[in-house]
Formats: sequence, structure tokens, C-alpha cells
Amino acid sequence: MTMPDQEITKMPLPQQQQTRNLLLLSGVIDFTLVLLKIVVGWFSNSHALIADGIHSFSDLVTDIMVWILNRVGTEEPDEDHPYGHARFEAIGALILGAVLVIVAGFLVYDSVLRLIDIQSVEIPTWPALVAAVVSMGAKEWLYQITRNIGEKTGSNLLVANAWHHRSDALSSVIVLIGVGGAILGVAWLEMVAAIGVAFMIALVGLKLIKESIEELVDTALAESTVADIQKTIENASGVHGVHSLRTRKMGPAVILEIHLQVDPAISVSEGHYIGDWVTQQLSYKFREINDVTFHIDIEDDAHAKVLTLPLRVEARRELLKAWNDHLPVEDMQKLTLHYLGEVINIEVYLTECPAADKFEQQKVLAEAAATITWLGEIKFWYS
Repeated sequence: MTMPDQEITKMPLPQQQQTRNLLLLSGVIDFTLVLLKIVVGWFSNSHALIADGIHSFSDLVTDIMVWILNRVGTEEPDEDHPYGHARFEAIGALILGAVLVIVAGFLVYDSVLRLIDIQSVEIPTWPALVAAVVSMGAKEWLYQITRNIGEKTGSNLLVANAWHHRSDALSSVIVLIGVGGAILGVAWLEMVAAIGVAFMIALVGLKLIKESIEELVDTALAESTVADIQKTIENASGVHGVHSLRTRKMGPAVILEIHLQVDPAISVSEGHYIGDWVTQQLSYKFREINDVTFHIDIEDDAHAKVLTLPLRVEARRELLKAWNDHLPVEDMQKLTLHYLGEVINIEVYLTECPAADKFEQQKVLAEAAATITWLGEIKFWYS
């Protein structure tokens, strides 16, 4: 049973605006760095700096993707997407990861060709060093602010984009070393630096692909987290056991499905209230949990079973048939059924009769119903 008041947490509007302002700033900086690295790299004969410029271009593309997907991912749930649109972030991160791996492959291929023909490669000049230093400072600054906002808003895509900024800053360090080495006479060092940048791009891309696929195929949370959640549920008052605990992620949100085992004699409303209570306790302790679907059980039904017991209408009909000669229909005021394993325990509320007749009446009715195969215990009450 899903809590009607439990919804996927949406990013507050001020945070959305902050995120979009950051993406706009990031886009402007990346565009500037793309021009700086490629133009300076071209005129300074620095293949590594041009590769770094391509890396920055991929950052620019991802900024645009994150901008679009951030707007889509924070839209309200609708009829076609009742859980919201957070999965669009995972799709975007998957596409981004694939693009990065492809870009890295092209960079490695080109760098290897240049290494083979290293004698014809021109030595880079000092402006390439200046461009690398500028890139290092700008991208490290973007990494810090993007990671902070991503962690604050719970956006995995923003955090991933932050690490992309960090990888670009680190790649500029590699470029700085490679260009510096080439200027000092070690020409092949710049090609090695370009290959190093490519491998860094590929690692970031593969990490994004892995995490995105895990979310899209509903991979469960870490075992330690699931164990902590289960312990919290088992410690809740009124819960006799918990099974079929399933977890999955949708963007920053965690979704749970659980079966709660409770006392079979309690009312439906009390069982539901226990489920509500468990949901509340989970939301207090695990802020990332935004939706809980619970099923109330009176036994461990983790394994599928064949349902052979009769429902209320049929059960009442069989009882009245067995008691046809002993109890007027109108004397059965109320019937409560307790389904337990392969039998049904029954509480029968009868019309009040003299105390001296109650024992005999109960004995006769119990004997008359003894042939009913699905009947477990039977209790009689008088109104």
C-alpha cells in the first residue's frame, strides 16, 4: 500500500535556479576554454593542448545536456510518469559517458599515430603552458562549486558533471607536464600526455555508464544500507518481521517496497497504521527515501503460494449450510475471518441468549461445522 502523502522529493525552486545559473556560468567558461585551448594549441603546435580543448568541448556539450535534463528531471509527476522524471538524468549521464569514451578513443588513436612519426611533430611553444595554467584554475573552481551544489540538491548528474570539471583540471596538469617536457627537448612526452588525458576522459565516461545502467535497471542499494533499513523496520513497534524488502533509485530519490508481518488478530486499520508508522520512521532516518510501498502480512509470504481458501461469501454460505438446522440466519450478527496458513479461524457474533443455553449452543454449532475442511479455530461471542 503506497502512502498517499509520500511523494518523490522535488528540488526547491531556489535550488533549481541556482543549478541553472551554475550551468549557464559553466557553459560560458567551457566555451571560452575551448576557444583558448584549440586556438593557442594550434598556433603553439601543442597536440596535447588541442586534445584538452576537445575535452573542454565535451564539457560544453555536457553542460547543455545537464541544462536540458535538469529542467526535464525536475518536472512534476504526470499520468505517464507517476514517479516523476528523475530517470531522464540517468539517461543523460549514460549518453554523456558513451560520448566521453568515444572521444577518448579518437584521442588515443591520433596520439599513437603521432608517436609513431614523432620526428615530424613540431615542438610546442610557451603560450601553451599559459593556456594550461588558466584552464587548471578555471576548471578546479568549477569543480568545487558544482560538487557543492550537486551534493546539496542530491543531483547525481551535477556531481558527475563536477568530476568531469575535475578531470579537465587534472588533464590540464598532464598537458602542462607534457608541453613543458617537450619544450625541454623530450618531444614524445607531449604525446604521452595527450594519451593520459584520453584515458582520464575514458575512465570518467565508463564510471558514468556503469552508474547510469545500475539506476536504469533498478539495481538495489548497497547491502550495508539495505541491512540498516531492515533493522530500522524490525525495531518498529508492532512489526513481527519484514521480508521482500526491495530498493531502487530514481535520480536522487530512493524507493522502497516492503512486506510487513504483523499480529494476525489486529484490525486492518491498525495494520495499515503500523505501515504508516514504519514509513514515517524511515523518512526521518533516511532522508533520501521518498516513496515507500508496504504490504501488510499476517505471516511470512515471501514464497508464492496457491490460494485455496474460500472468500467471505463462500465461507459464510458453508457455515450457514452446516448450521441450517441449529441456527436461524438472523441470529448470526457478525463474522470475522482470520486467514492463517491453510485454515481460517473464525469469530462468530451471535444474538444474545440465556447464559444456561450458551455452552450447549456452542457445542452443537462446533460439532456441526467440524466437517468443514478449511475451518481452524472457532470462537463465539454474543451481542
